[in-house]
Amino acid sequence: MIRNRDRLLGSDEREPTRSLALDCVEAGIRAADPYRVVSEAVEVRDGVLTVAGESYDLGDYEEVVVLGGGKAAVGTAAALEAALGDRIDRGAVVTDDPESRSDADAPALDRVTVRAGDHPVPSQRGVAATRRVLDLADAADESTLVLAVVTGGASALLPAPAGDLSLADLQATTEALLASGATIGDLNAVRKHCSALKGGRLAERTSPATVVGLAVSDVVGDDLGTVASGPLSPDDSTFADARRVLARYDVDPPAAIRDRLDRGARGEVSETPTAGDPAFERVSVHVVASATTALDAVAEVARERGFDPLLVSSRIRGEAREAAKTHAAIAEEMPDTGQPVDPPAVVLSGGETTVTVRGDGDGGPNLEFALAWALDIDADPDADLALASVDTDGEDGGTGVAGALVGPETVVEAGAAPAGKRRLSAETARDALADSDSLGALADADSAIRTGPTGTNVNDLRVLVVGETSGSE
Repeated sequence: MIRNRDRLLGSDEREPTRSLALDCVEAGIRAADPYRVVSEAVEVRDGVLTVAGESYDLGDYEEVVVLGGGKAAVGTAAALEAALGDRIDRGAVVTDDPESRSDADAPALDRVTVRAGDHPVPSQRGVAATRRVLDLADAADESTLVLAVVTGGASALLPAPAGDLSLADLQATTEALLASGATIGDLNAVRKHCSALKGGRLAERTSPATVVGLAVSDVVGDDLGTVASGPLSPDDSTFADARRVLARYDVDPPAAIRDRLDRGARGEVSETPTAGDPAFERVSVHVVASATTALDAVAEVARERGFDPLLVSSRIRGEAREAAKTHAAIAEEMPDTGQPVDPPAVVLSGGETTVTVRGDGDGGPNLEFALAWALDIDADPDADLALASVDTDGEDGGTGVAGALVGPETVVEAGAAPAGKRRLSAETARDALADSDSLGALADADSAIRTGPTGTNVNDLRVLVVGETSGSE
């Protein structure tokens, strides 16, 4: 899975530690493979479909339709086809990599069409692909069973401009909010009120069909109103909330966006549906994979190798460079005091950090987390430590790399000149952070992790390996 593994590993005594960090990353991503997890959650026996414990008699429906999208859409749809075969009448899903097959056993799709969109900024081809999804939703009636694919990344991959809004309006607003460091909840509050699909609108479009959603969660806490901007879930945000988000992050949107939000706040545009709305009476959504899925697999690998696993949290959030300081402090504390766990140990965390763009470089939350950790860590450069921080979809912040593998030797202070690969001066690291160019610095140090699209998305995964010989300066 990690394409540049050999370049990431050195020939010194730390190679086993670095190798374990990469093994843990791979195990976490593979555990969240949508084909695998959906195959375990879905079963068809004697004409009855069971999804995560809920049963549906296929004889009660005249048509079975698959629709939706996201980074994990292909694997999810493939598992549904493997289970139901020709019981699926038609379908369409949208993803950023239509050829993605993270699980070698996942079959090519036959009943469901895969269409391409773009992430993290929506595109025209995404709009065209989403129209097909909405056509299927609009055609559903009370005799239809809709199997809805709701996975991380669908907020951008399924753009459906509401009312008179244009794609350009959505693009400009999305780019500005991403650059501002807005949280996913705040970003989605705006998205939901500018979309004909998000914030429960897809549930409205499919009603009165029976809808079974399968969600691969990429959000902290697995809030179904946030995953993919909650197309099948009640929305408790309002047009007024969306306006406050823009003000909070000092984002000046296109006039059409501002006009729509203003009219909505005045009650001239209908709000997104809330809990108790009839649109949700025949809708159920099941989370089949999340950050916990990946973290559990990492912990198992650690135990197998004789390292005690310690989960910090599956809900780490906030500025990436600030969150990195806590992980640096833990790495320093463990060898000195045995707290919060005695080495050798693997400290792991998930969640979703953000980056407030300060310059014109290239980077993402996991790259910035890794670079900030390497700059902040107060440990001997020869300490037996390694940190891998990746986005499980294989693309951190739209950079084309998954994240980075770093150690206490990655950044050296003045007077200890960089020598060999995997070395950066502290000045270079600080300049890169100031210019939001964590990728540039880490790529030069041969520290960027390259996986390509993984076909899943359960957000950030961080693995800190602390060996027995680690020690602070």
